[in-house]
Amino acid sequence: MRIRDAMIDDVKAMHALISCYAEYDRMLFCSLSDLYEQIHSFKVAEDDGQVIGCCALKVLWEDLAEIKSLAVDQRYFGKKVGTALVKACIEKARLLGLKRIFTLTLEPGFFEKLGFKKVDRQTLPMKVWSDCAQCPKQDHCDEIALDYIL
Repeated sequence: MRIRDAMIDDVKAMHALISCYAEYDRMLFCSLSDLYEQIHSFKVAEDDGQVIGCCALKVLWEDLAEIKSLAVDQRYFGKKVGTALVKACIEKARLLGLKRIFTLTLEPGFFEKLGFKKVDRQTLPMKVWSDCAQCPKQDHCDEIALDYIL
């Protein structure tokens, strides 16, 4: 397995992974157009030339970024693909000089194993909620907020 920056040729595979989770209400849907526009923020996991996972680091402010759109092919569960993707995003955040990363997730235990700590969602800056405007669950959000201090 290799972790690398996403490329244009990866977008359709990323879209398929994310859409699979979005269909089961496990993450927000992301259109092909959105993925092309945000390609620079994505890392992918590749195995034998196939994209098996993706994750984005979205910079929101001078000291804050979000880890989002973490999706792994179910055939690779338990093989540390998600861990490698998140660690690659954390390293990218360090290189950029960020101070804090957060995520909103339905899988808090996964992120806690990587050093993230639960926080009250209300303590996150208003800028964080831009994606929430498009979410059908915005009035009854069940995601857990976690942050990671660099």
